[in-house]
Amino acid sequence: MSFTLATWNINSVRLREPIVCKLLQEQGPDILCLQECKSPVDKIPTEAFAELGYTFIARGQKGYNGVAILSRLPIQDVGDKDFAGLGHARHVAGRLENGVTIHNFYVPAGGDIPDREKNEKFGQKLDYLTEMRDWFRNDKPEKAILVGDLNIAPREDDVWSHKKLLKVVSHTPIEVEHLSETMEAGEWVDVTRADIPEGPLYSWWSYRARDWSTADKGRRLDHVWATSDIAKAGHSSRIVRDVRGWEKPSDHAPVFATFDL
Repeated sequence: MSFTLATWNINSVRLREPIVCKLLQEQGPDILCLQECKSPVDKIPTEAFAELGYTFIARGQKGYNGVAILSRLPIQDVGDKDFAGLGHARHVAGRLENGVTIHNFYVPAGGDIPDREKNEKFGQKLDYLTEMRDWFRNDKPEKAILVGDLNIAPREDDVWSHKKLLKVVSHTPIEVEHLSETMEAGEWVDVTRADIPEGPLYSWWSYRARDWSTADKGRRLDHVWATSDIAKAGHSSRIVRDVRGWEKPSDHAPVFATFDL
């Protein structure tokens, strides 16, 4: 069984329904994991996705969270976790018929100040990652893929300037350490970087930049991981950068990978 999977922070699935449909039509992933849907489940525009052959699993929430898995392959809802007790819709999992579990995550952004004493949101982000780590330690995942907006760019070449962003939330050493511990706990492999090991690689560019592409001050916040038992089945990783330039875009571009399982 071969399937292509994509992950994309959509920044409002209702507002950006047209470009979700455009991506499904033009790129044709078998599975699309969305984050920051900003919609209760009953308000997600499921009819348009169903017409294209995609059923869905979602955890909705009015406001800034919400995650969904759109799939044209049979997929079973296998639950969700409320990490750090935030009451946010930030995780959902689905299982394919071949037994592969797909975890779709939206890790908290963490606010603007990288200090949990001065910024409650930063503390929540670290606590969320700690609970993810502990879950993977206690219940070791197998035959699983983890995707989503993890809101951390871990490597020096995952940001436009390592030096300038060391004290900026998403690239601080403590966040990178927490993400690394989470990865190690589940024996996860960064599929994107296994495929594209060298060079700058970004999936997010700020709305604040007038010409985001020319300035290219990006960060790789969106990830595709796989457990070590199936990681070598992943290939053809890519970030579809052009999507960031579509009409009324998200500030994220989708990340793709194909798995032969």
